[in-house]
Parts: sequence; structure tokens; C-alpha cells
Amino acid sequence: MRRFDGKELVVATHNNGKLEEIQALLAPFGITLSSNADHGLPEPDETETTFVGNARIKAHAAAKATGLPALADDSGIEIDGLGGAPGVYTADWAETPNGRDFVMAMTRSWNELEAANAPHPRTAWFCCTLVLAWPDGHDEVFAGVMDGQIVWPMRGDQGHGYDPIFQPTGYDITFGEMDRWEKNKISHRADAFAKLVAGCFA
Repeated sequence: MRRFDGKELVVATHNNGKLEEIQALLAPFGITLSSNADHGLPEPDETETTFVGNARIKAHAAAKATGLPALADDSGIEIDGLGGAPGVYTADWAETPNGRDFVMAMTRSWNELEAANAPHPRTAWFCCTLVLAWPDGHDEVFAGVMDGQIVWPMRGDQGHGYDPIFQPTGYDITFGEMDRWEKNKISHRADAFAKLVAGCFA
């Protein structure tokens, strides 16, 4: 396991919300964070069929372009009754000519579960894979998971993506009804980050 001993880290994203979350998680280590947008980097094509494959593409592209270590994540939801779909295509299910529509994606997911007569509870899990890459091509990989079930109708207007139909195991509310910072303590991303910090930073 390679330790992170630098002072600067690129977060391979254009998502300011994600950058804020990562800044909060890494604040104790005194690292200066920047994003792809800060360096004028484009979003690379995510051509792999696994979370780790796509996270590697993003992390290595940013590390190579900037000469700095880079952190990327790829995440999505896998639904048991749909054979693990949408998985790495979670965002693709929401794509429209006018941007992403997750209400449409959630509705499609539920309709397909109904059409398949999937048994209840309709188990699902959010996955997050983090890749920390160095300019010399080395990387470390950390995967996090949050188990739960798909519920209907949608509940809550917090979070993003599939949060309003995902009820995490042990809770009676959805991610969409949960305070953002509370969710960040228990989520798939929090699980992956705990492993990252223990492995490379602590």
C-alpha cells in the first residue's frame, strides 16, 4: 500500500458538491485540493464496464495531465431484481437531450421491477470505487458499499440521483429524506473513504 505524502491532490471531477464532500473528509491532513475544472481538464470517456475501470480512467487521466496525484470515484446503484442494473450505467439511464433526469431513471427502474414481478424487499446497493493514482502510473483502489432496498413512491428532496427511492438497511427513511451530512457518514462513499484514509493517509 503506497502512502500519500504530497501536499496537493487533484480530484478528478467537475462536480463542486463532490469536491466539497472530499475536502471535508480530507481536511485533517492539510492537503490542497483542486478539481479537473481548476486545471481546465475535459471529462474523459468512461469506456469500461466496471466501477474500478471507469475510476481508473479518470484518475490516471488527471494525474498524467497535471503531474499530481489524482483521486477519482465511480459510483452507481445495483438493483437485485434487475440483475444488477443499472450499475455502471446509473447516470446513463438518466440521460436526456436536455441533461440528466433521475425521476425518469427512477421511474424506469421501478417499472422494470414491476414488469419482472421482482420479490419484496427489492434489495439494492450503492457502490463507490475510489482510485488514487500517481503520475508514475501506480494506483490504489478502495471500494465501498451501502446495502438497502428500493421503495416507491419517491420520498424526500435531499441528495441526488436515486436517493429518493433508496432506503438504507437499518433506517426507515430514504437517502432522499436524510440530512446530507448524516448520509455522508454512512454512505457507500463514506465506506470507501474510510478505507482510503486508513490505507493511504492515516
